Amino acid sequence: MPTQPLHIIILAAAILAAVAFALFRFYRHQCLLRDRAHLMREAVRNRDFTFRLPVRGLFFGERAMQQALNDMSLDIKALEARKEVESWQRLTRVLTHEIMNAATPISSISQAYLSDPQIKGTPYEEGINAIFKTSQGLGAFVENYRKLTNLQEAELTEVNLHSLVYSQKSLFSTVAWHISIPEDTSVSADESMMRQVLTNLIKNAVEAGAKDIDIRWENALLISNNGAPIPSDVAREIFVPFFTTRKSGSGIGLPLSRLMLLKQGLNLSMAEYPVPGFRTTFIISRQP
Repeated sequence: MPTQPLHIIILAAAILAAVAFALFRFYRHQCLLRDRAHLMREAVRNRDFTFRLPVRGLFFGERAMQQALNDMSLDIKALEARKEVESWQRLTRVLTHEIMNAATPISSISQAYLSDPQIKGTPYEEGINAIFKTSQGLGAFVENYRKLTNLQEAELTEVNLHSLVYSQKSLFSTVAWHISIPEDTSVSADESMMRQVLTNLIKNAVEAGAKDIDIRWENALLISNNGAPIPSDVAREIFVPFFTTRKSGSGIGLPLSRLMLLKQGLNLSMAEYPVPGFRTTFIISRQP
């Protein structure tokens, strides 16, 4: 039986090795896709819509699919933010109505008793006065939270972000500013609302001990600071109305800021990873 030439044997072995290597690479690639799908599924299950998967090392079709999934999580996050705000608005509207219905007559009656000469100077005066002050404080408390339900409609114009951001420097002169926004950068927004949102974010940063404020434009407005970092368990709650970790905080600053931006077709979120060199980064971006 004639033997095969050596070069044919070597060629066949090389082809078999190449096929085996290609099959191995294909198997590893499929395992990578499986692991990425698992990570994305777990992120959605845990309501972590900031999770992103890298698109490097993928074929163009797979890369497009992965990018679409990443973009979809942004869409879900924006929709969830809107639904959450709307739910809190409805709850706040009911609560404020019921509280005011109870507090208003108590305040009126106690005030009437305090003006009665027969009450003045008696042991009853102190107790009635305490009731009056409590009801007045409750009324002021409710009026503060009515801001979440009685927010005016946005009046959209082209707002120059460069000028708007620089105008904040005079309000917070004790911090070092780092601004990187092209002079012609503008966004369709309500200038008054945008100014209030920026003021609130920077005020919060200063109260958290920030010494540096960094504001830059990267197809979205990134506002960073080096104040005390926000723990992950707190970060999940910061846009929930009434939630606060400060003794004197009202818990409506960030929810109100997000609501004002939603009315302008924008969104407010906290970055999972802050800008390098800073501890906290908030993002003002366009809604999808």
